[in-house]
Amino acid sequence: MMGNALMAGQTGFMSIEYIFFNEALGKRFVQFVAEQGISGQMRQDEMDAFVVRLPEDLDEELSDAIEDEYDVLMREQMVLAETEEGWATRQVMGVDITRADGSRGVVRIEGAIGRRLSEHFTPEEIHELVSAIAESLENPVDGPLCRKVQR
Repeated sequence: MMGNALMAGQTGFMSIEYIFFNEALGKRFVQFVAEQGISGQMRQDEMDAFVVRLPEDLDEELSDAIEDEYDVLMREQMVLAETEEGWATRQVMGVDITRADGSRGVVRIEGAIGRRLSEHFTPEEIHELVSAIAESLENPVDGPLCRKVQR
């Protein structure tokens, strides 16, 4: 299950969101990060998922430990999903964008593609790539690629 997304808040504060489809697993993740000295916030989203938001500017060792714990919980979540009757597994990556008019949105990326992106790019690089695509869609340039574009 995909779960993390880079988010930019209105104050410029960058954070990463981890998604759980089981509330108890989300609470365990919040407890784990609290034990690491990090304040995590959990909220329920419109897809009935539980989103845990953490600051993005963590040192590499701590980020790796958090990712390892998230992977363990995701495997547990997958087992729960496969054994729970009528429970559909959902795989999606969400990347927050800010539009030219200042409004915010989320680009949803199918799980398999999101997983491949996560294997090869950092969350910051994924955010940069998706933001560039969103900006290109908002401000299309017709004609050949090999020409000067006035901005």
